[in-house]
Amino acid sequence: MAITDWHENDRPREKLIKFGEQHLSDAELLAIFLRVGVKGKSAVDLAQDLLNEFGSLHNLLNANETEFCKAKGLGQAKYVQMRAVLEMSRRHFESGLQKSDAFTSPELVAQYLSHELAHQTRERFGLLMLDQQHQLISFKILFEGTINQAEVHAREVVKSALEHNAAAVILTHNHPSGDPTPSAADIQLTTALSQALNLIEVRTLDHIIIGDKGRWHSFAQNSQMP
Repeated sequence: MAITDWHENDRPREKLIKFGEQHLSDAELLAIFLRVGVKGKSAVDLAQDLLNEFGSLHNLLNANETEFCKAKGLGQAKYVQMRAVLEMSRRHFESGLQKSDAFTSPELVAQYLSHELAHQTRERFGLLMLDQQHQLISFKILFEGTINQAEVHAREVVKSALEHNAAAVILTHNHPSGDPTPSAADIQLTTALSQALNLIEVRTLDHIIIGDKGRWHSFAQNSQMP
């Protein structure tokens, strides 16, 4: 049965307009992106096949061009469209950070950082540098490591904060395992970097760890900041 024959409350586009995008499944959202299916399959059926093939929406959206274009119903045009949508989303969150009080909105910060870090297969450590009003000056990846560890040097963190004339910073890194729970080493690192930055009168507002599937951990929200 074609999607046009479905009840309007079950059609992805109409469902989104009537109830909001949060009420759509991954397959329904992907079907809207695909727009059409293939012979014998609706866009929703094709979307579900693609999710099964790649394992998750996250894996599909972060597939490289070769992997993406090999899948049935996709191709270079869809790949380019997907990358453009992801970049627009990233810039949207970055703009939101620049216009808001970043420290009072850890959810917004985590959403932005997820776009930067959640898809990484290696651990990366970055620094959000903020002005006196806690608005974003710059975000910079300082270190990249292995699948479970990145060696972080306090001197480089301090140097970057000074170069950008930051009044405050938010530390961040990802856990490629997907679990954002801080390790003992993460807690020790947070304390060491906070102490080093305090010597140059730069406040450390938070340390946000990015996992997968929208999971993240804020040291500030969990009263873990030294």
